[in-house]
Amino acid sequence: MLVPLSLMLLAFAIGAFVWAVRKGQFDDMDTPALDILRDDIHADPPPAVSQREDPRKVGADVD
Repeated sequence: MLVPLSLMLLAFAIGAFVWAVRKGQFDDMDTPALDILRDDIHADPPPAVSQREDPRKVGADVD
């Protein structure tokens, strides 16, 4: 029973691999890994802090 089950699993794995190759999943393996390292030109700058926090209020909620 295990031999036919393992052969069916092997056939499924080979079929999935062939499908992925035909769909182009392995065409460009380098660019997606390098995309994370690129700076985003169109990113909005972080909001500037308009006023500093009042030092008298720091820790005021602590009893």
